[in-house]
Amino acid sequence: MITFGKKALTGITLALGLLSYGSAYAAAGGSIADIKARGVLTVGTEAAYEPYEFIRNDKIVGYGEDILQYMVKKLGVKLNQLNQPFQGLLPGVLARKFDFVATSVGITQERAKKVAFTEPVGEVRSMLVVKKDNAAIKDAADITGRIVGTQMGSLAQPAIEDYNKALKKEGKSGYADLKLYQSYPDVSVALLNGTIQVAVLPSNVLVLEMKQKPDAYRVIGQVGERRLLAWVTNPKDKEVRSFINDTLNEMQANGTLANLQKKWFGETMDLPTKDYLPKGAL
Repeated sequence: MITFGKKALTGITLALGLLSYGSAYAAAGGSIADIKARGVLTVGTEAAYEPYEFIRNDKIVGYGEDILQYMVKKLGVKLNQLNQPFQGLLPGVLARKFDFVATSVGITQERAKKVAFTEPVGEVRSMLVVKKDNAAIKDAADITGRIVGTQMGSLAQPAIEDYNKALKKEGKSGYADLKLYQSYPDVSVALLNGTIQVAVLPSNVLVLEMKQKPDAYRVIGQVGERRLLAWVTNPKDKEVRSFINDTLNEMQANGTLANLQKKWFGETMDLPTKDYLPKGAL
């Protein structure tokens, strides 16, 4: 059984609305020349994925935001950044509501058949977390019969669903329910208030949560493999994707990208620049 939180249902409604009315808002997308002619770069972001992109003092900040500011300066245009629920971002870029999605989206085979991924900007692992004082759940196998929660449409959702299928193949009953939320902060709140018993959180979010609340969480395992994160463009806007990739390579070569990774993560990342897309990707 899968149930949706109230905010998740709002995200579904937004995504459907973008698909229905996208053509009425098709004011973005195209070529780099189009963006420069407009004098504005319009991007879609979900600023709820610290430290990649998040809100601090009413402003969007983070690793991805610093990369974006580098690109805006390079283009010589103004930035129009639309902070929206994750569930509306991919439909939005396909509907040309944005020039591209400047938020960290997991590269999957299903997504790569619909949208065009840039070179990776980061990586993530899906971690199983319980409240620190929950002694009954000791490891990943103990999610059997428990209420689990994660963000709707995230990499963590298929990871926990696949793990649940594996449990059932072993003759176990699997989780009692999977609740889906609009954002990871909502998942953390649900865990701490007892709405769910196990949360599936991305490793980067979890590290920060545990620093801020050292006595709140306990990690019981990981589901799935390491996933690469990238930005997203409309498949028709090949020049926009090339601009992003070229700029990422430039930032890697001049040391800017490594400095930003140290600033936000405390270490550099070993990210591929080729052979990172799944078979059949656009």
